[in-house]
Amino acid sequence: MGLDLKHYKNRHSLKSKILRVMWNVTWLLFFRPTPRGSLFRPWRAFLLRCFGAKLGRGANILPSCRVWQPWKLEMGAYSCLSERVDCYNADWIRLGDQVTVSQDAFLCTASHDITSPIMELTTAPLTLGNQCWVCARVILLPGVTLGEGAVVAAGAVVTKDVPAWNMVGGNPAKPIGKRALHQD
Repeated sequence: MGLDLKHYKNRHSLKSKILRVMWNVTWLLFFRPTPRGSLFRPWRAFLLRCFGAKLGRGANILPSCRVWQPWKLEMGAYSCLSERVDCYNADWIRLGDQVTVSQDAFLCTASHDITSPIMELTTAPLTLGNQCWVCARVILLPGVTLGEGAVVAAGAVVTKDVPAWNMVGGNPAKPIGKRALHQD
């Protein structure tokens, strides 16, 4: 039984492919070379907005962060995508206010249907509630929602939703505690 691809249709439109090429050139020439400091933060936000990203006040995207499709990125006020964060947003990635995504995290909105003979692309959005913290080298898989204040420990692989104010860790991520804020 051979693989028959005559009915296969790439789900990414020609417009999307052209925009991604334009964005990759812009990222390489004008986004990535900027220094980390706050002086160039508005410039990087401007470039992302030119490609359709919706960014709240004070949103910070560091220069080595990769965003696959800026037009499918929403970030609330004072949220941050740190060094070498990889946003593979074939679907929406939405961050609430004051969300921190630490270095080397991988935010993934796409996978493949392993029951399909051609391993058809599947997508599902990622949603990170207000005041979440995604620690270093975390992998968030398609369709995951992190509730408000959730924390994902370093190196975790998150395959399921995380309730508000809960902490998870491990591979696959499991509950490790509750998050409580100090009352001043």
